[in-house]
Amino acid sequence: MSETMRAAVLHGREDVRLEEVPVRPPGPGEVRVRVRAALTCGTDTKVFRRGYHARMIQPPALFGHEMAGVVESVGAGVTSVAPGTPVVTANSAPCGRCDFCRGGRDSLCDDLLFWNGAYAELALIPERIVAKNLVPLPAGLSFRRAAMAEPLACVVRGVEGSGIVSGQTVAVIGSGPIGLMFVRLAAAAGARVLVAGRRHRRLEKARELGASAVVSAEDGDVADLLRRETPQQRGADVVVEAAGRAETSAAALRVVRKGGTVQLFAGTPAGTTVPLDLAHVHYEEITVTSSFHHTPRSFREALRLIAEGVFDPDALISGERGLEAVPAVLAEMARGSDDLKTAIVPPAR
Repeated sequence: MSETMRAAVLHGREDVRLEEVPVRPPGPGEVRVRVRAALTCGTDTKVFRRGYHARMIQPPALFGHEMAGVVESVGAGVTSVAPGTPVVTANSAPCGRCDFCRGGRDSLCDDLLFWNGAYAELALIPERIVAKNLVPLPAGLSFRRAAMAEPLACVVRGVEGSGIVSGQTVAVIGSGPIGLMFVRLAAAAGARVLVAGRRHRRLEKARELGASAVVSAEDGDVADLLRRETPQQRGADVVVEAAGRAETSAAALRVVRKGGTVQLFAGTPAGTTVPLDLAHVHYEEITVTSSFHHTPRSFREALRLIAEGVFDPDALISGERGLEAVPAVLAEMARGSDDLKTAIVPPAR
């Protein structure tokens, strides 16, 4: 009889089921990991609502992409890790051969390989991800904290691409997990951080993570409210849009000061547009930029920041649930649960 495991399988729109699925030994270059912690994610919630992701996952498919665990077995040729090694994995790996990879822009790789399957008892990690983005855990780092390395790696790139440095005023629009990660890293860099959001609990969390001031979108125009909190009300040096909406992207362009940078970080549906005052951008030398995904370098940098205590993932993890709770947790998130992230912990074997 072939070996099986329990795993969450995406079948379509708001249809995730816990099933017994077959597993196989790792092939050449592959690694099989016993999952010890997986984290829920806003991207997973979007995929749950939509039923698919054009680039990352097509149903029916194993689901989830933020995880850490212990190497159970390795395929032929694997020398970087051995059975028993605690590891964390990213959810993708670049090819290393295309023009973008050779030019140091790995996140734009023409053949970026994505992986899903974190909400499961076991995870079979593809050869390319093993070679580029399967990393042993630093001593003493818990699995659930290590699993935050993937989303934090994206934010690491966003912070670097925005040029955030000490002494700046940084405004973050959006107080979800990604926005809160920006708050912490910007504050750690020495910036004065302002945050706009809708949920009181999350705005309080932003203060805990280093925000100097918070404003509620329920109190009026976000751009005006944020500008009032900047020196001489002249605007922020850097504005991070972390909500993924046309109206908040337009607000970001109104908050930035002369010579400043707008980081349109959050993903939006295809075809989303915002009005752009070209005279404003040109004569005030506004930089509008964006940052997609992570790279092997930023993944390792994120893991370092977690291990050294610069960022504490437990600040965003609302609690732990068992594997059987995945469909319910995703449904709760899709309905607007105030929980930031939930750790999914499969039964130990």
